Amino acid sequence: MSAAATTPPAVSEEGPSLRTALRRLAEGELGSLRVLIVLAVIWTVFAIANESFLTSINLTNLALQTAALGTISIGVVLVLLLGEIDLSVGAVSGLCAAIMAVLSVKHGWNPYLAIVAGLVAGAAIGLFQGTVATRLEIPSFVVTLAGLLAFQGMQLRVLGDTGTVNINDPAITNLAGTFLDDWLGWAVGIAAAAVIAVVQLLQRRRRAAAGLELEPVLTFGLKIVAPAVAILVAVWIVNQDRGVPLSLLILVGLVAVFAIITTRTAFGRHIYAVGGNAEAARRAGIRVPWVRTAVFMLASTLAAAGGILFASRLLAVNQSSGGSDLLLLAIAGPVVAGVSLFGGRGVVWSALMGALVIQSISNGMDLLGLESSVKFMVTGGVLLGAVSLDAIARKRRQRHGRV
Repeated sequence: MSAAATTPPAVSEEGPSLRTALRRLAEGELGSLRVLIVLAVIWTVFAIANESFLTSINLTNLALQTAALGTISIGVVLVLLLGEIDLSVGAVSGLCAAIMAVLSVKHGWNPYLAIVAGLVAGAAIGLFQGTVATRLEIPSFVVTLAGLLAFQGMQLRVLGDTGTVNINDPAITNLAGTFLDDWLGWAVGIAAAAVIAVVQLLQRRRRAAAGLELEPVLTFGLKIVAPAVAILVAVWIVNQDRGVPLSLLILVGLVAVFAIITTRTAFGRHIYAVGGNAEAARRAGIRVPWVRTAVFMLASTLAAAGGILFASRLLAVNQSSGGSDLLLLAIAGPVVAGVSLFGGRGVVWSALMGALVIQSISNGMDLLGLESSVKFMVTGGVLLGAVSLDAIARKRRQRHGRV
């Protein structure tokens, strides 16, 4: 057979065509694009319904609300990548925030030591739950459901009879109450845009050196220009109000760190391997129980960090901290952003994007003055829709042999 006969056609099924893009979107491969489309629709609807939605004041408040929820969602993403679930993250966030507040306010601890104590408590909880679930081979949803109930009771015991602990130490309140000066916000935004550009350029150079197919120049340019424009516009908007929130930088920093861990380290590759096929991972020499336990430790520690950020923003911890719809929102965000409930698929950046989508819905409904009953039903519907899309995309991948 001649070489010409074996040459693939100029435009293959995987080529840069609209049909290919739509197929990849339907199969969940373009999760970021899907999230951006959903976010654009949500913002458009609420902007039409309430002119205050897109104001700098409200968008800054939205950033503050997203920071704490997104921090908890990072841990949820890690657990979902394993194909597991953690129903206790909300209760853990409330309990660890209560521990921090009581140690700082009632026992006079140094605020930084109190924060560390809250984080250590979260890590200990994750170690306990992960060990029980893995060593005794109990489904994680059962273990963490028990934890949800137990940790809520512990939170009530820690808070005591008053039920509320007001926080006024600047070291704690400044976590959510600090905003960068305008010039510093611009500097951070420009630096972030530059880092994204450098990373994209390095990845393209590595692909070229390996002889791999390169994406079209237009697509490559959009990957650099679009995030840069989004970052700089966001900085400009929040600078019209109080400036870039420190808590948002904490969230973005944590997301970046865990994105590197999951994509650039052996531990991160092991998480995906266990989530994709635990038995195959075990046969490949991966210490599956250790990976699962470590992930549950990280998830509970991040839940504790999120609870501390919530307490910093609200200036108090009470009996309802970590309750209400926090658990639902923390899980719904990553799922909406494309993290599979079946394990092995998704990225850590989904925690940030998903939290922004979910919190935008909650923020918009608050501005419209909708009742809590409506908010719960809408959020539940969004979660069900996201799970349904994930299941449909998974079936399409299986049908075409691209699981």
